Amino acid sequence: MAANVKVNLGDAVFADIDANPYLQELYAGILHNYSIRLFGVHSDPKPIDVEDTLRFADLLSKSTDKEKSDKHKIWAQEIVALVRSLEPQHPAVDFYIDAVLSNTGNYQGLETLTAAEETAETALAQKRPLRTLLENTYVEFSKELVAVPAERSKHFFRSQKQVYDRLGEPYFSYSGPTSMGKSFIMRMFIKKQVQDGANLNFVVVVPTKALINEVSSKIINELGDLLQEKNYRVVTSAGALALEEEHNFIFVLTPERLLYLLIKYDKLMLNYVFIDEAHKISTSDKRHVFYFKVIDMLEDRTPKPCISFASPNIPNPEVYFGLVQGISDADAHKQTTLFSPVSQVKYLIDCVDCKVKLYNDHAKDGLTEVCAAPPASQFMGFMKHICGNTQVLVYFNNKEKTVETALEYARGLPIKNDSDLDALANEIRAQIHKEYFLADLITKGVAYHIGHLPAAIRQQIEKLYKDRKINALFCTSTLVEGVNLPADNLFITTYHKGPRRQRMSEVDFRNLVGRVGRIEFNLYGNVFLVRLEDKITEKGYLDLLKKEVPAQTLLLDTELSDRAKELIVHCLAEGDIELTELTKIKDAEKLKMPPYEILRKFSQILLRDIMNSRNSRVKKAFAAQLPDGIETKIKEQYIRDEVKPDDDINISVDQAKGLDAAIRYGLKYPALSICRAHDLNIGAANLNNISLLICARQEKFLTGVFCLPVFANKSVPHCPGPPGLDF
Repeated sequence: MAANVKVNLGDAVFADIDANPYLQELYAGILHNYSIRLFGVHSDPKPIDVEDTLRFADLLSKSTDKEKSDKHKIWAQEIVALVRSLEPQHPAVDFYIDAVLSNTGNYQGLETLTAAEETAETALAQKRPLRTLLENTYVEFSKELVAVPAERSKHFFRSQKQVYDRLGEPYFSYSGPTSMGKSFIMRMFIKKQVQDGANLNFVVVVPTKALINEVSSKIINELGDLLQEKNYRVVTSAGALALEEEHNFIFVLTPERLLYLLIKYDKLMLNYVFIDEAHKISTSDKRHVFYFKVIDMLEDRTPKPCISFASPNIPNPEVYFGLVQGISDADAHKQTTLFSPVSQVKYLIDCVDCKVKLYNDHAKDGLTEVCAAPPASQFMGFMKHICGNTQVLVYFNNKEKTVETALEYARGLPIKNDSDLDALANEIRAQIHKEYFLADLITKGVAYHIGHLPAAIRQQIEKLYKDRKINALFCTSTLVEGVNLPADNLFITTYHKGPRRQRMSEVDFRNLVGRVGRIEFNLYGNVFLVRLEDKITEKGYLDLLKKEVPAQTLLLDTELSDRAKELIVHCLAEGDIELTELTKIKDAEKLKMPPYEILRKFSQILLRDIMNSRNSRVKKAFAAQLPDGIETKIKEQYIRDEVKPDDDINISVDQAKGLDAAIRYGLKYPALSICRAHDLNIGAANLNNISLLICARQEKFLTGVFCLPVFANKSVPHCPGPPGLDF
């Protein structure tokens, strides 16, 4: 006789609840009814037992399943949010939504709903069940446990609180969904230290300039008078005047700007460094090399700062400990969560085959046809019909299509006659050009958000969108980079990014989808995956919806092959700092290597470490390619040079030599005529900034070749800064 096996009741209840046929039927009915209302389809709604549905949601919100608990809780929240939108007057809805969000610890969601406080009288009048005294005690106790120390009226999610409690560890890396509020945790940690009078310096590292403005503005707004009272300054560059004075600092920097801070202020103590959007370290982009350099330099400081990495959606956040040295048990310093406080309802709008399909995350079949879609030529009208006056984000992979579609969307819309919109439109006309068409779009509550818009203009667009004065915002990949906007509806028109149509990674796609449905503003949002051309396929979208985010890797360990390392070492030993040997290798071999710029920057780091006899993380990766005697040979090649390698990996030895020689032979900035302002699409007030355009590319600048963009006509939508640089 087989031995009796004891099974935990929770395990027994939740083991197969996903496949419960009645739950599946109820959920499919909710999605069907929600979809026909959203698209205005003339179809009969499916009958649904609301109370049974809400009971299932309550059960899911209490899931104890070790692997699926987060998934069950998200599903529970989605069910009650959709039922609330379909049956707002049902007497049980408010009680169950309160119970579900309390069970999941989503007190921010409760605050977003601004539900009236429950009283015995209203509950009895609506025939709703009352919380027992024990339930009320538990809820209030739970809320107290997750109260934000710096702002007691606000509450963390449980996963946020777990992260917050560990940010003081020497090393920590965590990952969660885009809507988890990873940056919020960092800011609240900093605010608490400032409140308590700690004399510390903090660094928040963000991947792009666009995020510098957003993050620094939030810190300034949240700390308010505390900054002056506690003698803190928020600094966004190594050249800030405040650095010459006696203050404590909160730095918000890109990795490039952090590099210059570390070079210029080598004695400045940095206590906490937060690497936000850390998944960028895993990309095959030349900028990710800077993370290796700055982490190495931080590790050399005494005392070492506490370093935390925050990344969205990845399963192995401990991978970024590969940038530091001496962590013996990486798993002990990481945390991952799948819990999201908001949900997304996803649709495929196929304007090629003229079908709208619903994607059900919890069904095997996945797609269900809802109604007919219009051809691509009529898509704009269809989008306006769906969205009405809701907040809309639309993603394209190139600037031209973004601007073109924003103009098409705004055509025929009335001017809103709003003083805030008019003020921004007038500022755009004054700063950029009086006929710049973005100004006209703004007056209609429509805008586009692209990287080369002036930062001040972008910030005002974001604010007016959050204030629901701008309703439709058309974006490029700046939307993927972390800009937090309160969208009800997100339209994704391609699974490519950038003008070269590079396919999105699973991380990028999840990050993009996570931009709709933000807990500060709503509990769920709609995501529309749009197929406007044959090159975009249904399968392409489905693959990204279904695939799990793979484990991330470090390019230094995986893509920088032994052959590439051998070539770098060989070039350095021969005095070939430009790595010209790499230009001679066969194309097939080139395809197996990272881009030249990445190899070049790693070679600069390696050369600097060899010259300083420093055993850095990068140098250790080249250990097998550095046999006895080779380092001495490399040193001999460069030790007699007047120009020595330094920590600035933006400028190599050969480039520095070229610049030095060019200046000696009379290199000057070209004269600039006022009459060119009109061609450049900028106002005369901005002529002082035109010198930035001279550095069209750093390599050209450093060899004495200068490029000044000349635009054919004044319809060019922006005046670009120097590509590839982020200073």
